[in-house]
Amino acid sequence: MAFDYKKEYREFYMPKDTPGIVSVPKMNYLAVRGSGDPNEEGGLYKDSIRLLYGIAFTIKMSKKSNYQIDGYFDYVVPPLEGFWWQDGVSGIDYAHKENFNWISVIRLPDFVTKYDFDWAVKEATAKKKQNFSKVEFFTYDEGLCVQCMHIGAYDDEPATVESMHRFMEERGYVLDITDQRLHHEIYLSDARKVAPEKLKTVIRHPIKKK
Repeated sequence: MAFDYKKEYREFYMPKDTPGIVSVPKMNYLAVRGSGDPNEEGGLYKDSIRLLYGIAFTIKMSKKSNYQIDGYFDYVVPPLEGFWWQDGVSGIDYAHKENFNWISVIRLPDFVTKYDFDWAVKEATAKKKQNFSKVEFFTYDEGLCVQCMHIGAYDDEPATVESMHRFMEERGYVLDITDQRLHHEIYLSDARKVAPEKLKTVIRHPIKKK
């Protein structure tokens, strides 16, 4: 059976729908950076998702190619994630999505090296006849965070975020969003197929002790 990160690391991907504190280790990701409204049809954000999955599945299916990755094991491609911020804004202003900056990411298995990533970009470019140069090998050390499973529309996230912040403050923590520590979302539902009120999204904010 294929290794499923969501099931094996439930503390990171399947938290409760009430806030909790978690320490997240350093992880490697496929990443594409951009800015603008993520809902824009034909926009940069939706194109970034296409690019990410193109490389993610090239790596996953490398087992059927002439290129064999050392330590490879069969796995389920982890869910899409995103780091979000807006210049000059503390937190997130959901009313002005056109001002979003983002890094769209998909987690890489630990056995995937930068060398393997470079091979996958060349392989996907040759086979799909598309430009994958925007995709990068991205390492992120998230550290101590407050997180919660948000169930519902993305525009309703502020209520969940507010409860997360109350929870952390009651336990002696303060928000630590900086240029290096960002608002983080993990998308467990396909918004094209799931009703907005049933969407499941992990929301994670960096924190530190007072």
